[in-house]
Amino acid sequence: MNTVAPILRILPEVILTITGILIMLAEPILPEKASRKPLGWLAVAGVLLSLGASYYQTTLAPGSAFFNTVQTDAFSSFFHITIAGIVLVSLLVALDATNEHTPFLGEYFALVTFGAVGMMLMTSASELLVVFIGLEISSISTYILAGFRRKSAKAPEASIKYFLLGSFATAFFLYGIALTFGATGTTTIAGIAQRLTASQTPALALVGAAMIIIGLGFKVSAAPFQVWTPDVYEGAPSPVVGLMSTAPKAAAFAVLLRVLYGAFPAIHANWVPLIWIIAALSMTIGNLGALRQVNVKRMLAYSSIAHAGYLLVAFTALSADGIAAASFYALSYAAMNVGIFAVISHAGGYEDRLSEIEDYRGLAYRSPLLGGAMGFFLISLIGIPFTGGFFGKFYVFTAAIHSGFVWLAIIGLINSGVAAYYYLRVLATIYNRPYAAVTAPPLPRAKVSLLVALLLTVATTLILGIAPGRILSQAKAGALTLFPSQTTADTSQGQ
Repeated sequence: MNTVAPILRILPEVILTITGILIMLAEPILPEKASRKPLGWLAVAGVLLSLGASYYQTTLAPGSAFFNTVQTDAFSSFFHITIAGIVLVSLLVALDATNEHTPFLGEYFALVTFGAVGMMLMTSASELLVVFIGLEISSISTYILAGFRRKSAKAPEASIKYFLLGSFATAFFLYGIALTFGATGTTTIAGIAQRLTASQTPALALVGAAMIIIGLGFKVSAAPFQVWTPDVYEGAPSPVVGLMSTAPKAAAFAVLLRVLYGAFPAIHANWVPLIWIIAALSMTIGNLGALRQVNVKRMLAYSSIAHAGYLLVAFTALSADGIAAASFYALSYAAMNVGIFAVISHAGGYEDRLSEIEDYRGLAYRSPLLGGAMGFFLISLIGIPFTGGFFGKFYVFTAAIHSGFVWLAIIGLINSGVAAYYYLRVLATIYNRPYAAVTAPPLPRAKVSLLVALLLTVATTLILGIAPGRILSQAKAGALTLFPSQTTADTSQGQ
């Protein structure tokens, strides 16, 4: 059992790695003109198995492995399930948006599964160097996927810009790890926390923590590290944007939560003001930038910057409630954002034929299914009740207010009002009658994979909006693993 237990700690990653290798081995064996779609369904099967393995870890296989470099607990399992769900929907959307003649489709599915391995490894790593390895596995995959449409003029620009700025941010992250090691003599998250105290904190540790925040701030496209986001979103294929705007961000936020609360709790007085500033800047810059956009993907890019700011608001709440709120928001944002990109991917196709907001005029009349789904995701992004977006913002702002950061919550609420304008503009467009003189191109017929993807995302967004209790309890259980003292207190109060 001792030899099997370590593998169980990384079972989802093992399954996805094997799946990616099988896809790579099978792709050259297939005849040259044969469809590569079956490889996509193989990837879907692997993700479903990893989803089951993540659920299994939650109840039967918690603990550490590989010399305490990997930690499987309720926190990591929550984000494992979130990432697996995002990747599953993204694969289904790609199966709908692509065709048998889409070039390098087998490599596409392999890169998605390998990227998911890195994202999952990040969420369960309890050693900063393992976090770095997972971050690079995820990043390299997304760098390539961003420029996958080689015939598009914007795709190489998106890929190169993402790669160069991503490498620059990775250097910050790695240098932060080095400075932290110099200050504490260890790179394990628990070891760093033991060696740092509020009264005796080396300056190197403060600079190291700041650089780690900067490096991860790029990955979540938080201001002022967001300059890459609009161009990359515009140049990458829509199925890729749906994936990269949610899954890598969820993984990076999980790392940021574990590092800040797990490794640097003693110096929270130093990093909380920095997070406060980044959150306020992200919300304001993101929403003001989105107001000026006419391209739907660029608008959603700026929107993602703003939502990164909303989520960072929860980081200022130094409690398990803050972590639970951030985890819940990450899940709710992932569901509605990957869902809206599923609609965009189907309506515009792999080549993004519908790029402008005005191109979606009358979408609800041309396809009530797509129009209704897109409208539902838009009102969730606004934060209207009975959607996951409402409770996501409610929990985040409540956690900040309870911790005394009332002004940050007020800034968030004002920005939510600003965001409502450009979301409602898109909503009005899709429900406006199309111009009589303009003949819109016919929409492709929805495949089963798209219908399943929309069903999963709509159902998740709706459940999070009308019955969030169980999911919030799971997020709270994960948060308590980073606060063992609160777990003990809760248990003693219950007794």
